[in-house]
Amino acid sequence: MEESKKPIKITGKEDPKVGVYVCWCGINIGGIVDVPLLAEYAKTLPNVVLGKEYKFMCSDIGQNMIEDDIKAGLINRVVVAACSPRMHEPTFRRACQEAGLNQFLFEQANIREHCTWVNMYDVPGATEIAKDHIRMAVAKASQLKPLPVTKVKVEPSCLIVGAGIAGMNAALDLGNSGYQVYLVEKTPTIGGHMAQLDKTFPTMDCSACTITPRMTDVSRNPNIELLTYSEVESIDGYVGNFEVTIRKKPHYIDQESCNGCGICAEECPIVCGNEFDLGMKARKAVYVPFPQAVPGEYTIDMDHCILCGICEEVCEPKSIRYDDKPEILKVKVGTIILATGYDPFDPTILKQYGYGKYPNIITGFQMERLLSSFGPTEGKVKRPSDRKEPHTVAFLQCVGSRDFSGKTHKYCSRVCCMYATKQARQYAEKHPEAKIYIFYMDIRAFGKGYEEFYESAGKNYGIKYIRGRIAEVQEDADHNI
Repeated sequence: MEESKKPIKITGKEDPKVGVYVCWCGINIGGIVDVPLLAEYAKTLPNVVLGKEYKFMCSDIGQNMIEDDIKAGLINRVVVAACSPRMHEPTFRRACQEAGLNQFLFEQANIREHCTWVNMYDVPGATEIAKDHIRMAVAKASQLKPLPVTKVKVEPSCLIVGAGIAGMNAALDLGNSGYQVYLVEKTPTIGGHMAQLDKTFPTMDCSACTITPRMTDVSRNPNIELLTYSEVESIDGYVGNFEVTIRKKPHYIDQESCNGCGICAEECPIVCGNEFDLGMKARKAVYVPFPQAVPGEYTIDMDHCILCGICEEVCEPKSIRYDDKPEILKVKVGTIILATGYDPFDPTILKQYGYGKYPNIITGFQMERLLSSFGPTEGKVKRPSDRKEPHTVAFLQCVGSRDFSGKTHKYCSRVCCMYATKQARQYAEKHPEAKIYIFYMDIRAFGKGYEEFYESAGKNYGIKYIRGRIAEVQEDADHNI
Protein backbone atom coordinates (compact mmCIF):
# COMPACT_ATOMS: atom_id res chain seq x y z
CA MET A 1 0.00 0.00 0.00
CA GLU A 2 1.55 3.36 -1.03
CA GLU A 3 1.60 6.33 1.33
CA SER A 4 -0.38 9.53 0.58
CA LYS A 5 1.31 12.12 -1.64
CA LYS A 6 0.93 14.73 1.14
CA PRO A 7 1.49 12.79 4.35
CA ILE A 8 1.10 14.41 7.72
CA LYS A 9 4.53 14.54 9.29
CA ILE A 10 4.38 12.32 12.34
CA THR A 11 7.65 11.38 13.99
CA GLY A 12 6.12 9.47 16.87
CA LYS A 13 7.41 12.01 19.36
CA GLU A 14 4.31 14.21 19.24
CA ASP A 15 1.74 14.04 21.99
CA PRO A 16 -0.86 11.50 20.86
CA LYS A 17 -4.24 12.93 19.96
CA VAL A 18 -6.57 9.96 19.71
CA GLY A 19 -9.92 10.04 17.96
CA VAL A 20 -12.37 7.29 18.90
CA TYR A 21 -15.21 6.34 16.54
CA VAL A 22 -17.86 3.90 17.75
CA CYS A 23 -19.90 2.04 15.13
CA TRP A 24 -23.52 0.94 15.62
CA CYS A 25 -23.24 -1.72 12.88
CA GLY A 26 -27.02 -1.53 12.62
CA ILE A 27 -28.39 -3.53 15.53
CA ASN A 28 -25.39 -5.87 15.69
CA ILE A 29 -23.71 -3.49 18.12
CA GLY A 30 -26.23 -0.69 18.64
CA GLY A 31 -29.00 -3.14 19.53
CA ILE A 32 -27.03 -4.49 22.48
CA VAL A 33 -24.79 -1.78 23.94
CA ASP A 34 -25.31 1.93 24.58
CA VAL A 35 -23.26 3.37 21.71
CA PRO A 36 -23.65 7.10 22.62
CA LEU A 37 -22.54 6.24 26.15
CA LEU A 38 -19.45 4.49 24.77
CA ALA A 39 -18.55 7.53 22.66
CA GLU A 40 -18.85 9.77 25.71
CA TYR A 41 -16.85 7.31 27.80
CA ALA A 42 -14.05 7.35 25.24
CA LYS A 43 -13.66 11.11 25.73
CA THR A 44 -12.69 10.51 29.36
CA LEU A 45 -9.72 8.31 28.46
CA PRO A 46 -6.12 9.59 28.44
CA ASN A 47 -4.96 11.15 25.14
CA VAL A 48 -8.47 11.03 23.61
CA VAL A 49 -9.42 14.38 22.08
CA LEU A 50 -12.71 13.39 20.49
CA GLY A 51 -15.29 10.61 20.57
CA LYS A 52 -17.93 10.09 17.90
CA GLU A 53 -20.47 7.48 16.87
CA TYR A 54 -22.15 6.62 13.58
CA LYS A 55 -24.50 3.94 12.26
CA PHE A 56 -21.98 2.38 9.85
CA MET A 57 -18.39 3.57 10.19
CA CYS A 58 -17.33 1.44 7.22
CA SER A 59 -19.58 3.47 4.89
CA ASP A 60 -18.25 6.38 2.85
CA ILE A 61 -19.79 8.83 5.33
CA GLY A 62 -18.13 7.08 8.26
CA GLN A 63 -14.74 7.03 6.55
CA ASN A 64 -15.11 10.69 5.57
CA MET A 65 -15.67 11.57 9.25
CA ILE A 66 -12.27 10.10 10.06
CA GLU A 67 -10.55 11.69 7.06
CA ASP A 68 -11.97 15.15 7.80
CA ASP A 69 -10.79 15.05 11.42
CA ILE A 70 -7.30 13.98 10.34
CA LYS A 71 -7.06 16.68 7.67
CA ALA A 72 -8.23 19.31 10.16
CA GLY A 73 -5.33 18.36 12.41
CA LEU A 74 -7.62 17.34 15.25
CA ILE A 75 -6.18 13.85 15.67
CA ASN A 76 -3.02 11.90 14.94
CA ARG A 77 -4.18 8.48 16.15
CA VAL A 78 -7.40 6.67 15.21
CA VAL A 79 -9.41 4.05 17.09
CA VAL A 80 -12.53 2.52 15.56
CA ALA A 81 -14.71 0.36 17.82
CA ALA A 82 -16.65 -1.84 15.44
CA CYS A 83 -16.47 -5.33 13.94
CA SER A 84 -13.53 -7.69 13.48
CA PRO A 85 -10.28 -6.21 12.14
CA ARG A 86 -10.26 -9.14 9.73
CA MET A 87 -13.20 -7.53 7.99
CA HIS A 88 -12.56 -3.79 7.92
CA GLU A 89 -9.08 -3.01 9.22
CA PRO A 90 -7.83 -2.52 5.61
CA THR A 91 -10.79 -0.17 4.99
CA PHE A 92 -9.94 2.14 7.88
CA ARG A 93 -6.21 2.00 7.29
CA ARG A 94 -6.81 3.11 3.73
CA ALA A 95 -8.99 5.99 4.97
CA CYS A 96 -6.21 7.13 7.31
CA GLN A 97 -3.69 6.92 4.52
CA GLU A 98 -5.82 8.88 2.09
CA ALA A 99 -6.11 11.65 4.68
CA GLY A 100 -2.33 11.75 5.01
CA LEU A 101 -1.94 9.79 8.26
CA ASN A 102 0.39 6.82 8.45
CA GLN A 103 -1.85 3.76 8.24
CA PHE A 104 -0.12 2.08 11.18
CA LEU A 105 -1.37 4.76 13.57
CA PHE A 106 -4.77 3.08 13.44
CA GLU A 107 -6.17 0.55 15.92
CA GLN A 108 -9.49 -1.33 15.81
CA ALA A 109 -11.44 -2.55 18.83
CA ASN A 110 -13.63 -5.56 18.08
CA ILE A 111 -16.83 -4.90 20.05
CA ARG A 112 -19.04 -7.03 17.82
CA GLU A 113 -17.62 -10.59 17.62
CA HIS A 114 -15.78 -10.19 20.94
CA CYS A 115 -18.55 -8.40 22.79
CA THR A 116 -22.13 -7.93 21.58
CA TRP A 117 -22.53 -11.19 19.70
CA VAL A 118 -21.42 -13.23 22.71
CA ASN A 119 -23.14 -11.11 25.37
CA MET A 120 -26.43 -10.22 23.70
CA TYR A 121 -28.49 -11.24 26.75
CA ASP A 122 -26.46 -9.12 29.15
CA VAL A 123 -26.85 -5.52 28.00
CA PRO A 124 -25.24 -3.82 31.03
CA GLY A 125 -22.42 -6.34 31.06
CA ALA A 126 -21.87 -6.03 27.31
CA THR A 127 -21.54 -2.25 27.60
CA GLU A 128 -18.91 -2.62 30.32
CA ILE A 129 -17.00 -5.15 28.23
CA ALA A 130 -17.12 -2.78 25.26
CA LYS A 131 -15.62 -0.08 27.48
CA ASP A 132 -12.75 -2.42 28.30
CA HIS A 133 -12.09 -3.07 24.61
CA ILE A 134 -12.11 0.64 23.82
CA ARG A 135 -9.86 1.46 26.76
CA MET A 136 -7.33 -1.17 25.67
CA ALA A 137 -7.40 0.02 22.06
CA VAL A 138 -6.82 3.63 23.13
CA ALA A 139 -3.90 2.59 25.34
CA LYS A 140 -2.33 0.74 22.42
CA ALA A 141 -3.01 3.52 19.92
CA SER A 142 -1.26 6.00 22.21
CA GLN A 143 1.93 3.97 21.88
CA LEU A 144 1.81 3.41 18.11
CA LYS A 145 4.65 4.70 15.95
CA PRO A 146 4.54 5.46 12.22
CA LEU A 147 5.97 2.61 10.18
CA PRO A 148 7.14 2.46 6.57
CA VAL A 149 5.74 -0.04 4.09
CA THR A 150 8.61 -2.18 2.91
CA LYS A 151 8.90 -4.89 0.32
CA VAL A 152 10.70 -8.14 1.05
CA LYS A 153 11.63 -11.00 -1.21
CA VAL A 154 9.32 -13.98 -0.75
CA GLU A 155 10.58 -17.52 -1.12
CA PRO A 156 8.69 -19.08 -4.07
CA SER A 157 8.01 -22.28 -2.16
CA CYS A 158 5.40 -23.65 0.23
CA LEU A 159 5.29 -26.01 3.18
CA ILE A 160 2.07 -28.00 3.55
CA VAL A 161 1.58 -29.87 6.82
CA GLY A 162 -0.80 -32.78 6.36
CA ALA A 163 -1.24 -34.91 3.25
CA GLY A 164 -4.93 -35.71 3.41
CA ILE A 165 -7.30 -34.70 0.63
CA ALA A 166 -7.03 -30.98 1.51
CA GLY A 167 -3.23 -31.00 1.72
CA MET A 168 -2.88 -32.97 -1.50
CA ASN A 169 -5.20 -30.68 -3.45
CA ALA A 170 -3.31 -27.63 -2.20
CA ALA A 171 0.00 -29.27 -3.14
CA LEU A 172 -1.22 -30.10 -6.64
CA ASP A 173 -2.59 -26.59 -7.21
CA LEU A 174 0.72 -25.02 -6.20
CA GLY A 175 2.91 -27.63 -7.85
CA ASN A 176 1.03 -27.34 -11.13
CA SER A 177 1.51 -23.57 -10.93
CA GLY A 178 5.27 -24.00 -10.83
CA TYR A 179 5.93 -23.55 -7.11
CA GLN A 180 8.16 -25.83 -5.06
CA VAL A 181 6.09 -27.68 -2.44
CA TYR A 182 7.22 -29.59 0.63
CA LEU A 183 4.37 -31.90 1.64
CA VAL A 184 4.85 -33.21 5.19
CA GLU A 185 2.83 -36.16 6.50
CA LYS A 186 3.40 -37.78 9.90
CA THR A 187 2.26 -41.26 8.81
CA PRO A 188 4.05 -43.52 6.30
CA THR A 189 1.52 -42.75 3.55
CA ILE A 190 -0.43 -39.84 2.13
CA GLY A 191 -4.22 -39.93 1.76
CA GLY A 192 -5.40 -39.13 5.27
CA HIS A 193 -8.76 -40.28 6.57
CA MET A 194 -10.40 -40.11 3.15
CA ALA A 195 -8.37 -43.15 2.14
CA GLN A 196 -10.22 -45.08 4.86
CA LEU A 197 -13.67 -44.17 3.57
CA ASP A 198 -15.75 -46.43 1.34
CA LYS A 199 -18.07 -43.87 -0.28
CA THR A 200 -18.75 -40.15 -0.11
CA PHE A 201 -22.12 -38.49 0.41
CA PRO A 202 -24.45 -37.45 -1.15
CA THR A 203 -23.26 -38.77 -4.53
CA MET A 204 -22.17 -42.16 -3.16
CA ASP A 205 -18.98 -41.95 -5.21
CA CYS A 206 -16.19 -44.40 -4.50
CA SER A 207 -13.80 -42.66 -2.13
CA ALA A 208 -10.76 -44.63 -3.26
CA CYS A 209 -11.56 -43.85 -6.90
CA THR A 210 -11.45 -40.16 -6.01
CA ILE A 211 -8.36 -40.05 -3.84
CA THR A 212 -5.96 -42.65 -5.27
CA PRO A 213 -5.44 -40.80 -8.60
CA ARG A 214 -4.58 -37.68 -6.60
CA MET A 215 -2.14 -39.66 -4.48
CA THR A 216 -0.41 -40.84 -7.64
CA ASP A 217 -0.40 -37.33 -9.11
CA VAL A 218 1.23 -35.97 -5.95
CA SER A 219 3.97 -38.60 -6.01
CA ARG A 220 4.78 -37.90 -9.66
CA ASN A 221 4.66 -34.10 -9.60
CA PRO A 222 8.23 -32.82 -10.07
CA ASN A 223 7.53 -29.74 -7.95
CA ILE A 224 6.28 -31.67 -4.91
CA GLU A 225 8.78 -33.13 -2.45
CA LEU A 226 6.93 -35.77 -0.49
CA LEU A 227 8.08 -36.09 3.12
CA THR A 228 6.09 -38.93 4.66
CA TYR A 229 6.72 -40.30 8.15
CA SER A 230 7.93 -36.81 9.02
CA GLU A 231 6.98 -34.05 11.43
CA VAL A 232 7.69 -30.35 11.70
CA GLU A 233 10.09 -29.69 14.57
CA SER A 234 10.27 -25.90 14.47
CA ILE A 235 9.51 -22.82 12.37
CA ASP A 236 11.62 -19.66 12.41
CA GLY A 237 11.71 -16.52 10.31
CA TYR A 238 9.13 -13.98 9.25
CA VAL A 239 6.38 -13.43 6.70
CA GLY A 240 7.46 -14.71 3.30
CA ASN A 241 10.72 -16.15 4.63
CA PHE A 242 10.44 -19.10 6.96
CA GLU A 243 13.07 -21.66 7.86
CA VAL A 244 11.46 -24.95 8.79
CA THR A 245 13.11 -27.85 10.58
CA ILE A 246 11.60 -31.21 9.66
CA ARG A 247 12.32 -34.50 11.39
CA LYS A 248 12.09 -37.57 9.17
CA LYS A 249 11.46 -40.64 11.26
CA PRO A 250 13.44 -43.77 10.35
CA HIS A 251 11.65 -46.44 8.29
CA TYR A 252 14.40 -48.97 9.10
CA ILE A 253 14.09 -49.94 5.44
CA ASP A 254 15.95 -48.09 2.71
CA GLN A 255 13.17 -46.43 0.73
CA GLU A 256 15.34 -46.08 -2.38
CA SER A 257 16.29 -49.74 -2.76
CA CYS A 258 13.06 -51.32 -1.42
CA ASN A 259 11.10 -52.78 -4.34
CA GLY A 260 7.91 -53.37 -2.38
CA CYS A 261 7.90 -57.13 -2.97
CA GLY A 262 6.46 -57.79 0.51
CA ILE A 263 8.49 -60.92 1.29
CA CYS A 264 9.68 -59.33 4.54
CA ALA A 265 6.08 -58.90 5.71
CA GLU A 266 5.17 -62.44 4.71
CA GLU A 267 8.02 -63.90 6.75
CA CYS A 268 7.71 -61.57 9.75
CA PRO A 269 6.51 -63.58 12.79
CA ILE A 270 5.12 -60.60 14.73
CA VAL A 271 1.42 -59.78 14.42
CA CYS A 272 -0.14 -56.57 15.77
CA GLY A 273 -3.20 -54.38 15.23
CA ASN A 274 -3.63 -52.56 11.93
CA GLU A 275 -4.16 -48.83 12.57
CA PHE A 276 -5.63 -48.31 9.12
CA ASP A 277 -8.43 -50.75 9.95
CA LEU A 278 -8.74 -49.33 13.47
CA GLY A 279 -7.49 -52.51 15.11
CA MET A 280 -10.13 -54.74 13.49
CA LYS A 281 -7.53 -56.53 11.37
CA ALA A 282 -3.97 -57.65 12.04
CA ARG A 283 -0.78 -56.60 10.31
CA LYS A 284 2.86 -57.57 10.60
CA ALA A 285 5.58 -55.53 12.29
CA VAL A 286 6.88 -54.92 8.74
CA TYR A 287 4.08 -53.29 6.80
CA VAL A 288 2.59 -50.84 4.36
CA PRO A 289 -0.54 -49.16 5.76
CA PHE A 290 -2.84 -50.32 2.92
CA PRO A 291 -2.45 -51.75 -0.61
CA GLN A 292 -2.78 -48.40 -2.44
CA ALA A 293 -0.42 -46.56 -0.07
CA VAL A 294 1.86 -43.88 -1.54
CA PRO A 295 4.76 -44.35 -1.22
CA GLY A 296 4.43 -48.12 -1.38
CA GLU A 297 7.66 -49.02 0.38
CA TYR A 298 7.63 -50.92 3.64
CA THR A 299 8.28 -49.66 7.18
CA ILE A 300 9.35 -51.56 10.29
CA ASP A 301 7.28 -50.81 13.39
CA MET A 302 9.96 -50.78 16.09
CA ASP A 303 7.34 -50.63 18.83
CA HIS A 304 6.53 -54.26 18.00
CA CYS A 305 9.63 -55.54 16.19
CA ILE A 306 11.71 -58.04 18.22
CA LEU A 307 14.81 -57.70 15.99
CA CYS A 308 14.72 -61.38 15.09
CA GLY A 309 16.54 -60.69 11.81
CA ILE A 310 14.25 -62.76 9.58
CA CYS A 311 13.29 -59.82 7.35
CA GLU A 312 16.97 -58.97 6.88
CA GLU A 313 17.69 -62.55 5.79
CA VAL A 314 14.89 -62.75 3.20
CA CYS A 315 15.25 -59.23 1.75
CA GLU A 316 16.81 -59.64 -1.71
CA PRO A 317 17.67 -55.94 -2.25
CA LYS A 318 19.28 -55.87 1.23
CA SER A 319 17.15 -52.87 2.21
CA ILE A 320 16.79 -53.56 5.94
CA ARG A 321 18.47 -50.91 8.10
CA TYR A 322 18.13 -51.73 11.80
CA ASP A 323 20.53 -48.90 12.63
CA ASP A 324 18.50 -46.29 10.75
CA LYS A 325 18.40 -42.89 12.47
CA PRO A 326 16.07 -39.88 12.27
CA GLU A 327 17.05 -37.34 9.63
CA ILE A 328 16.82 -33.59 10.19
CA LEU A 329 15.99 -31.44 7.17
CA LYS A 330 15.93 -27.66 6.93
CA VAL A 331 13.93 -25.98 4.17
CA LYS A 332 13.16 -22.37 3.32
CA VAL A 333 9.60 -21.51 2.34
CA GLY A 334 7.58 -18.38 1.70
CA THR A 335 4.25 -19.66 2.93
CA ILE A 336 2.87 -22.42 5.14
CA ILE A 337 -0.45 -24.23 4.84
CA LEU A 338 -1.74 -26.23 7.80
CA ALA A 339 -3.97 -29.08 6.61
CA THR A 340 -3.61 -31.23 9.69
CA GLY A 341 -7.07 -32.81 9.59
CA TYR A 342 -8.76 -34.28 12.65
CA ASP A 343 -8.75 -37.15 15.12
CA PRO A 344 -11.93 -39.21 15.60
CA PHE A 345 -13.55 -38.91 19.03
CA ASP A 346 -12.83 -41.76 21.45
CA PRO A 347 -16.17 -42.64 23.13
CA THR A 348 -14.66 -44.87 25.83
CA ILE A 349 -14.94 -41.97 28.28
CA LEU A 350 -18.74 -42.08 27.94
CA LYS A 351 -19.37 -45.22 29.97
CA GLN A 352 -23.13 -45.15 29.43
CA TYR A 353 -22.71 -46.17 25.79
CA GLY A 354 -20.63 -49.27 26.52
CA TYR A 355 -17.96 -48.68 23.89
CA GLY A 356 -14.93 -50.77 24.77
CA LYS A 357 -17.04 -52.87 27.14
CA TYR A 358 -19.55 -54.48 24.79
CA PRO A 359 -17.98 -55.99 21.63
CA ASN A 360 -20.82 -55.10 19.27
CA ILE A 361 -20.67 -51.37 19.90
CA ILE A 362 -18.39 -49.75 17.34
CA THR A 363 -17.65 -46.23 16.14
CA GLY A 364 -18.77 -44.67 12.88
CA PHE A 365 -15.23 -44.92 11.55
CA GLN A 366 -15.10 -48.63 12.35
CA MET A 367 -18.42 -49.06 10.55
CA GLU A 368 -16.88 -47.27 7.57
CA ARG A 369 -14.04 -49.76 7.43
CA LEU A 370 -16.43 -52.70 7.73
CA LEU A 371 -18.46 -51.37 4.80
CA SER A 372 -15.36 -50.88 2.67
CA SER A 373 -14.67 -53.42 -0.05
CA PHE A 374 -10.99 -53.42 0.98
CA GLY A 375 -11.75 -53.32 4.70
CA PRO A 376 -11.12 -56.02 7.31
CA THR A 377 -14.23 -57.98 6.27
CA GLU A 378 -14.18 -57.05 2.56
CA GLY A 379 -17.41 -55.09 2.75
CA LYS A 380 -19.42 -57.55 4.85
CA VAL A 381 -20.50 -55.96 8.12
CA LYS A 382 -19.98 -58.60 10.79
CA ARG A 383 -20.51 -58.40 14.53
CA PRO A 384 -17.20 -58.56 16.39
CA SER A 385 -18.71 -60.96 18.95
CA ASP A 386 -19.71 -63.81 16.61
CA ARG A 387 -18.73 -62.68 13.08
CA LYS A 388 -22.38 -62.79 12.00
CA GLU A 389 -24.12 -60.09 9.96
CA PRO A 390 -26.61 -58.22 12.17
CA HIS A 391 -30.34 -58.04 11.43
CA THR A 392 -30.78 -54.81 13.40
CA VAL A 393 -28.45 -51.82 13.38
CA ALA A 394 -28.74 -48.63 15.45
CA PHE A 395 -26.79 -45.41 14.97
CA LEU A 396 -26.41 -43.12 17.99
CA GLN A 397 -25.85 -39.50 17.00
CA CYS A 398 -24.15 -36.62 18.84
CA VAL A 399 -21.94 -38.91 20.92
CA GLY A 400 -19.30 -36.52 22.22
CA SER A 401 -20.93 -33.50 20.57
CA ARG A 402 -23.55 -30.93 21.56
CA ASP A 403 -22.76 -31.74 25.16
CA PHE A 404 -23.03 -28.85 27.63
CA SER A 405 -22.11 -30.93 30.67
CA GLY A 406 -18.43 -30.17 30.15
CA LYS A 407 -17.43 -33.81 29.63
CA THR A 408 -16.96 -33.61 25.87
CA HIS A 409 -17.65 -30.98 23.19
CA LYS A 410 -20.32 -28.30 22.93
CA TYR A 411 -20.12 -27.97 19.17
CA CYS A 412 -21.89 -29.99 16.48
CA SER A 413 -19.51 -32.29 14.61
CA ARG A 414 -21.41 -31.39 11.42
CA VAL A 415 -20.80 -34.49 9.28
CA CYS A 416 -22.19 -37.20 11.58
CA CYS A 417 -25.84 -37.02 10.51
CA MET A 418 -24.91 -37.40 6.89
CA TYR A 419 -22.33 -40.15 7.20
CA ALA A 420 -24.68 -42.13 9.46
CA THR A 421 -27.37 -41.77 6.80
CA LYS A 422 -24.88 -42.87 4.16
CA GLN A 423 -23.78 -45.92 6.15
CA ALA A 424 -27.38 -46.84 6.97
CA ARG A 425 -28.26 -46.64 3.29
CA GLN A 426 -25.25 -48.77 2.34
CA TYR A 427 -26.24 -51.46 4.81
CA ALA A 428 -29.87 -51.33 3.67
CA GLU A 429 -28.75 -51.86 0.07
CA LYS A 430 -26.95 -55.05 1.11
CA HIS A 431 -29.62 -56.17 3.59
CA PRO A 432 -33.08 -54.87 2.62
CA GLU A 433 -34.62 -57.01 5.37
CA ALA A 434 -32.58 -55.38 8.14
CA LYS A 435 -34.09 -52.98 10.65
CA ILE A 436 -32.04 -49.79 10.80
CA TYR A 437 -32.55 -47.00 13.34
CA ILE A 438 -30.89 -43.61 13.66
CA PHE A 439 -31.32 -41.92 17.05
CA TYR A 440 -30.75 -38.21 16.61
CA MET A 441 -31.16 -34.82 18.28
CA ASP A 442 -31.50 -32.79 15.07
CA ILE A 443 -30.72 -33.79 11.51
CA ARG A 444 -28.22 -31.33 10.09
CA ALA A 445 -28.24 -31.73 6.33
CA PHE A 446 -25.93 -28.80 5.68
CA GLY A 447 -24.98 -28.98 1.99
CA LYS A 448 -26.29 -29.15 -1.54
CA GLY A 449 -28.35 -32.28 -2.09
CA TYR A 450 -28.01 -33.34 1.55
CA GLU A 451 -31.66 -32.79 2.50
CA GLU A 452 -32.81 -34.91 -0.44
CA PHE A 453 -30.25 -37.56 0.51
CA TYR A 454 -31.64 -37.66 4.05
CA GLU A 455 -35.26 -37.80 2.91
CA SER A 456 -34.59 -40.63 0.46
CA ALA A 457 -33.06 -42.74 3.24
CA GLY A 458 -36.40 -42.94 5.01
CA LYS A 459 -38.63 -43.09 1.95
CA ASN A 460 -36.65 -45.45 -0.25
CA TYR A 461 -34.60 -47.52 2.19
CA GLY A 462 -36.90 -47.82 5.19
CA ILE A 463 -34.46 -46.30 7.65
CA LYS A 464 -36.20 -45.24 10.86
CA TYR A 465 -35.24 -41.88 12.36
CA ILE A 466 -36.08 -41.55 16.06
CA ARG A 467 -35.55 -38.22 17.77
CA GLY A 468 -33.99 -38.56 21.19
CA ARG A 469 -30.71 -38.93 23.02
CA ILE A 470 -29.88 -42.42 24.26
CA ALA A 471 -29.39 -42.49 28.03
CA GLU A 472 -27.76 -45.91 28.37
CA VAL A 473 -26.82 -48.98 26.33
CA GLN A 474 -26.93 -52.53 27.72
CA GLU A 475 -26.45 -56.01 26.24
CA ASP A 476 -27.92 -59.45 26.88
CA ALA A 477 -26.20 -62.82 27.22
CA ASP A 478 -25.96 -63.19 23.42
CA HIS A 479 -24.24 -59.81 23.10
CA ASN A 480 -27.35 -58.29 21.56
CA ILE A 481 -27.68 -54.60 22.34
